[in-house]
Amino acid sequence: MTTTAPPADVADVSTRMSRREVLQALSGLMVGMFVSILASTVVANALPRIIADLNGSQTVYTWIVTSELLAMTATVPLWGKMADLYSKKLLIQLSLGLFVVGSLIAGFTPNVEVLLISRVVQGIGAGGMTALATIVMAAMIPPRELGRYAGIFGAVFGVGTIAGPLIGGLLVDTSWLGWRWCFLIGVPFTILSIVLLQRTLHLPVVRRKAKIDWLGALLITTGVSTLLIWSSLAGNKFDWASGWTALMVIGGLVLLALAVVVESRAAEPIVPLSIFRNRTVSLATIASVLVGVAMFGGTVFLSQYFQISLGKSPTVAGLMSLPMIFGLLVSSTVAGQLITKYGRWKAYLVAGAAVMTVGMLLLGTIDANTSVVVLSIYMAVLGVGVGMLMQNLVLAAQNDVPAHELGATTSVLTFFRSMGGAIGVSALGAVLANRVTSLTAERLGPAAAGGGSAEVPDLSTLPEPVLRIVQDVYGTATADLFLVGAPIALIALIVVLFIKEKPLHTLSGDERRAQEEAAAKAATH
Repeated sequence: MTTTAPPADVADVSTRMSRREVLQALSGLMVGMFVSILASTVVANALPRIIADLNGSQTVYTWIVTSELLAMTATVPLWGKMADLYSKKLLIQLSLGLFVVGSLIAGFTPNVEVLLISRVVQGIGAGGMTALATIVMAAMIPPRELGRYAGIFGAVFGVGTIAGPLIGGLLVDTSWLGWRWCFLIGVPFTILSIVLLQRTLHLPVVRRKAKIDWLGALLITTGVSTLLIWSSLAGNKFDWASGWTALMVIGGLVLLALAVVVESRAAEPIVPLSIFRNRTVSLATIASVLVGVAMFGGTVFLSQYFQISLGKSPTVAGLMSLPMIFGLLVSSTVAGQLITKYGRWKAYLVAGAAVMTVGMLLLGTIDANTSVVVLSIYMAVLGVGVGMLMQNLVLAAQNDVPAHELGATTSVLTFFRSMGGAIGVSALGAVLANRVTSLTAERLGPAAAGGGSAEVPDLSTLPEPVLRIVQDVYGTATADLFLVGAPIALIALIVVLFIKEKPLHTLSGDERRAQEEAAAKAATH
């Protein structure tokens, strides 16, 4: 067998996939990506109704969101590693199948306990989908051409994140549908995605002896989950400075330290530590964490601001997210097209981080009296910045690693962005609760602050003078969140400035991998 055989094999595979089939396969990926991201956000406006119908507590309220996010974040590295060893097509269909199962269980759940289990299953499936979609794209499409498609995927990710509350609000407000459709609505689209991928996605399967580092996977998953559970409970169930904090933080860090030791010695590590020797990957990882904190941590509370501070219904609150969606959609698509045309990408990372910082600062000026027009402009600015930055960080890293590490690199970036988001939501949520409590105590007295519980008020039960004060309190507290997020976005800008621009590859991931394997075989002969 000659050393040129692998590239020929890949070339044959490439020719078998027509442009139409590639677009169909991408449409399947985009549908799957959208519904998996949607699962994390669609329940935002439906949670009060869900909790009331299932007789759940305030603790369950938090965990319906957190459990799915935990499962998604913790399993991303494992999915990414398996993508480097096994059939990407089979894995992505498996993740979509898990998502369908979790969605069906959630849609027909009889109680909150079953709902929480279903959210974990959904999260595992969503973790596979978010990691594998980008990996499959990199396998099919050269980085030089990836920009135009990556932009679309960045838009899908952003739209799924931001449009979820709108769709959830519409479903809850529609009497003949209801909150159960927040889970069921994605099922037919996910099945459509599986069918499309089965018919149109043709990727070579690398068959080789492989050993999954299960101990490393367990340590990483447990360590990260411990820290995320701590960040979601601290400031709520116990004080930030407490014995529980010390126990969980030290425990989580010890588990992650052990994971580093195991990963450094494993033959097939889940997260190859060698990829962090790559400057681009390390900087893109740091920036991804910061983007996750700033974007998720800030925007997830906008829906609450619309409903409490501005007094809007769930449906209207969802509609008010559209300027951000539009900004993100336009900027990610246009930036992707320009990157493909000119082959330059760093300028869009820098511009995206700068515009995101400006958007956070602008949203730091809002209050209960901010007009919808002004608010829409500020949100559009934030969307434009995130759209240029988020997906192109992945493109920069994918372009700078060997093809056999594409899966691990992509999943690491996705993992850290999700982890940043989870920590951002938890930490900034605690900041919001503390600000609401302190501002309420200032203006209405300690008794009105509810002993520091900062429970979300029912506006319909409040007398007019108190209502105005509560609306003003939530407006001020939400603005403070964005002022906290702005320096985080600024640090992301500084990090991005140090990423070195390199020419984009003109070969797909599979073609590059075949060349690398051929070169390795030639070197051994």
